[in-house]
Amino acid sequence: MLDILKGRRANGSNGEKVGLGSIRRPVIGLALGGGAARGFAHIGIVRTLLANGIAPDVVVGTSIGAVVGGAYAAGQLDTLEDWGRSLQGVRNILGYLDIRLNGSGLIGGEKLATRLQESIGQTLIEDLPVKFAAVATEVRTGHEIWLTRGRVVDAMRASYALPGIFSPVLIGDRWLVDGALVNPVPVSAARALGAEIVIAANLSSDIFTYSTTVYSHGAAPEPAVAVAEETTAKRRFPRFFSAEKTVKREFFGGSRPGLSSVMVDAFNIMQDRITRARLAGDPPDMLITPRVGQFGWFDFHRADDLIALGTRAAERALDSIQEAIHVLAPPPEGAAPKATE
Repeated sequence: MLDILKGRRANGSNGEKVGLGSIRRPVIGLALGGGAARGFAHIGIVRTLLANGIAPDVVVGTSIGAVVGGAYAAGQLDTLEDWGRSLQGVRNILGYLDIRLNGSGLIGGEKLATRLQESIGQTLIEDLPVKFAAVATEVRTGHEIWLTRGRVVDAMRASYALPGIFSPVLIGDRWLVDGALVNPVPVSAARALGAEIVIAANLSSDIFTYSTTVYSHGAAPEPAVAVAEETTAKRRFPRFFSAEKTVKREFFGGSRPGLSSVMVDAFNIMQDRITRARLAGDPPDMLITPRVGQFGWFDFHRADDLIALGTRAAERALDSIQEAIHVLAPPPEGAAPKATE
């Protein structure tokens, strides 16, 4: 992949074929949104675009979007996809969760960072063959931070540091967390980095549909038989329960919402609202919306299904994307402006 990207750059500064009377291809930007495990759908989207001759010149990602975008820019998309498809069960995922009970996040994130480090190494953003940025949020100020310099792995890690779940990441003199707090689908960053056409992928379009207001609500009648509580032994001796069981309950469901599930649901709601506002104010030229709302944030073991959904979503948008590229392509120098219909 890296050789292909470098070869495309050799053709021209914006990926165009240089020749007499040639038409310059517009600079294509790809904005990949956040969504944890749902982000595996981004792999299907990127694969489909590349297979149809649509190679992004600018890639900007938030959270898992930064991971997929950075892997593509570094020529490691194959490695990321192979790793995702290898996670065939919850136990595989648990192996990457280094639980901490005395830090600033439930998960330290060292194991995941090490896995990324193995494939991407010390690669710097400045050395990538395409423009890349990862979006993060500064903890104390709420500033939106665009990571455009330094190690790719560090930028990825800061961008996906979901508050309360992953520990914040120190880059320079700033403590950074998940960029979805401020810019879940970073269209604005892609435009600022020079993209003339921005293709965006939103992973939260079908999670809440169009949420409404419930104007009247109250408690339901008490059931005839009370729900059984946890046994006395569980309450008195919690230390004897394995960390694996605790993590499964917290991250993979249960009858009563756990701390992490409440945090993730709250983050989902906030991200949904922010995404709608940001996309309304700065809409992309094309929006790809995989139907991944039925997948949980920690369903990393369902990569096969998520990649397939991303592929189908991108295929549905291909005609519109190709049309936008044709319409918005800058005319060759000296040519008359295109007539508007």
